[in-house]
Amino acid sequence: MKWKRTHTSRIFCWMMSERALLNYVSFSTPIGRIALCASSRGICRIDFCGNAIPSLESMLERMQMLFASFDVDAGAHRALLNATKSAILQYFSEHIPLPETPLDISAGTPFQQAVWQALCHIPFGETRAYLDIARSIGKPNAARAVGGACATNPIPLIIPCHRVITSGGQLGGYSGGLDIKKMLLKLENAEFNP
Repeated sequence: MKWKRTHTSRIFCWMMSERALLNYVSFSTPIGRIALCASSRGICRIDFCGNAIPSLESMLERMQMLFASFDVDAGAHRALLNATKSAILQYFSEHIPLPETPLDISAGTPFQQAVWQALCHIPFGETRAYLDIARSIGKPNAARAVGGACATNPIPLIIPCHRVITSGGQLGGYSGGLDIKKMLLKLENAEFNP
């Protein structure tokens, strides 16, 4: 097995040539059900599921978006999934930042990974413009591409793409929907022009 580990702030990237072992859990929150998926390297996906309990088939479909080859084990990564679930529920109930969590972003391109890493540096309760993120990764002309990387963020909430707004203070887009983005920013007391 060949592997390489890189550590940049709170994101761990593992590139492995073996079959991924995944597990998931879903639970209710004030913004609807959330589904978490974990690999042996960390949380690899968060989905906003509305009021529906995701089926095994829908979870397998989501996992296939990230991993070409994987197995699902209902006992795997249980401690990480439970700790992350508890932290997310506490985030909603007590309005506190999420703790550092091992994340697996190995499915992203180098550019996406750079954007997602930059997003993790936006403090709780603050926002940044797409252009700010582009500049922070040394690509000042890539604000639109930053928006694309935010749209494909597989771990929203923990990688806080909801904290990215337009230069004019407007919400921009959000893969979970603008109502959820607005709710998350209000929960964090972040400033934006609704």
